[in-house]
Amino acid sequence: MLKVTRSVLKNNIKLIKVGNKKVGPNQPCFVIAEAGVNHNGNVDQAKQLIDVAVEAGADVVKFQTFFADKIVTKAADRAKYQKKNIGGQETQWQMLKKLELDKKAFSSLKKYAESKGIMFLSTPYDKDSVDLLKDIGVAAFKVSSADITNHPLLEYMAKKGLPIIFSRGMSYKEEIKEAIEVMKSSGNQDLILLHCHFNYPTDIADTNLRMIATLKKEFGLVTGYSDHTPGIEAAMAAVALGAEVIEKHFTLDKNLAGPDHKASLEPDELKIMIKGIRDIERALGSRRITVTKNEAPMREVSRKSLVSVRKIKKGVKITPVMVAVKRPGTGIGPKHFKDLIGKTARKEIPADTIIDPDAISRLDVKSLTIGNKAKKL
Repeated sequence: MLKVTRSVLKNNIKLIKVGNKKVGPNQPCFVIAEAGVNHNGNVDQAKQLIDVAVEAGADVVKFQTFFADKIVTKAADRAKYQKKNIGGQETQWQMLKKLELDKKAFSSLKKYAESKGIMFLSTPYDKDSVDLLKDIGVAAFKVSSADITNHPLLEYMAKKGLPIIFSRGMSYKEEIKEAIEVMKSSGNQDLILLHCHFNYPTDIADTNLRMIATLKKEFGLVTGYSDHTPGIEAAMAAVALGAEVIEKHFTLDKNLAGPDHKASLEPDELKIMIKGIRDIERALGSRRITVTKNEAPMREVSRKSLVSVRKIKKGVKITPVMVAVKRPGTGIGPKHFKDLIGKTARKEIPADTIIDPDAISRLDVKSLTIGNKAKKL
């Protein structure tokens, strides 16, 4: 059984290096643009998808690698959403067979992606696909939710020595624990866990984004979210809730023939989502309680000072009716109102004037707030 250590519970989470990217706490969100099988078996279309991912600003473009004969029986039925999106009477094997790409194609796509400055990854669904991806030099493996209980594949993959990103869709807590134990006991500690709801598309009410924090605390891994909802709101909200990785399907056109196009983002939507993620990261900022550099000047403009209501002659004791609180906030702060009452004017104070500390007898305070500064007395 997997043991969660005390240091893990304190969120002492190890950063994972994927290619030239550090993934985890206090790092930019690692955005995976999931092309999947939306290339429809066409390498040129796959290259167009890579171009879209680059233009949108994704960190990774990811595909799916499989050999239909290795992962599905000839008579296996398609999922309900696949029947709806494609129509016809073909089996799952027939559908997947048309979407296969060979080693030469994947090698070409990886080189093309790297020439465009984006990382190339793919999800292997069988051992031969693991070998193919390892041979072409991918930086990490991705495990589909469908294979989280496929321990032989997890073990085989883990022994290749690359980081593993795995999704938990359809999984109970115990199944996630078992998968982690299989990979760790095979010598692989570089694991990234993605929350996921395995339905295409996912109803927004099924996303359960609060689970991201639960998974992070429970398993002590870099944690993210693989999003199958139709829109972009869930993915962006996940970042605000602590997701360190976002994976999202995209396509050239939702109207193309194929099982996943309709549950994918189009190019403009992908670009908007990634911009939104980066804006959210900037908005999250720091946990430190402070005043920002751009906020500081507004303190003097919008806050207030103690101001004379009328002319106050020298030697007169100051009463409440003689003092008002007005902008700007460059003088004695309003919090000293009661400290000022009863003090004597040491010189004449004109009407509607910010009261100068030197114009009154000494205040009985340890420090005096004047504008943005505290002056010790």
